[in-house]
Amino acid sequence: MRIAVASGKGGTGKTTLAVSLALALAETHPVELVDCDVEEPNAHIFLSPVIHERKPVEILVPEVDPQACHGCRACAEACRYGALVVIGRKVFFHHELCHGCGLCRLVCPTVAIREVPRAIGLVERGEGKGLPFLRGILNVGEPRATPVIRALKKMADSGRIVILDSPPGTGCPMVEAVRGADYVVLVTEPTPFGLHDLQAALAVTEVLGIPAGVVVNKWGVGTDDVECFCEEKRVPVLLRIPWDKDIAQAYANGIPLVEAFPEWREPLRKLFEDILLALQRRGND
Repeated sequence: MRIAVASGKGGTGKTTLAVSLALALAETHPVELVDCDVEEPNAHIFLSPVIHERKPVEILVPEVDPQACHGCRACAEACRYGALVVIGRKVFFHHELCHGCGLCRLVCPTVAIREVPRAIGLVERGEGKGLPFLRGILNVGEPRATPVIRALKKMADSGRIVILDSPPGTGCPMVEAVRGADYVVLVTEPTPFGLHDLQAALAVTEVLGIPAGVVVNKWGVGTDDVECFCEEKRVPVLLRIPWDKDIAQAYANGIPLVEAFPEWREPLRKLFEDILLALQRRGND
């Protein structure tokens, strides 16, 4: 089973929930935590994992043989992303625009283009607090996070409950992280901004056909608009984490919620049981 923890914006408590849910379930189930926020991974802060495997993530990009190239511009005209520009007979390649589709190589009439690997990041496997852990790190300046996220998901252990800590927002990285998940937990705040971003994130899960539930963090402040929206849309509110200075302080010190407050283990396990029940009902339907 794969459970993605996502949010329409950053700072809602997504990583707090993902780490603590994984730790709570790990006491009774085989679990693996995967930090898919490859542009700004931070789950390791709560686990202090020992990394025992590390490998690069590469994509294929074009390399032009200037001797074979006639400057016909076929590659530049075919590229949908503007990654290739031909001036005179010289081809200029902008790697930050390349999507690695290989079309330029296919259309080159003189076979002057070949594809070569280029590292854009890395993936790591380790263990922290007895929990198997994966994370990806995108190289600084690289614009495309999805290949690293895709590599991470391929490494995930299919024999375990995989908790995916998704990137914030509703862009391509978030979509790639939640794609193929069995269930998405959307973390939000009870504020107008929280509601707006929750609506956007929920729309993504609906398009992908993935069932979703909501966790309201910092509950007790703001408005009840999120609760009303969930009731109207029949989206289950799985858990409410109150606005609490002690919880915030533990987070700031890198202490997982269930470690600082063991009483949260049972509510998190109940959240998992509710997800199982929702999936069972969905299967019966």
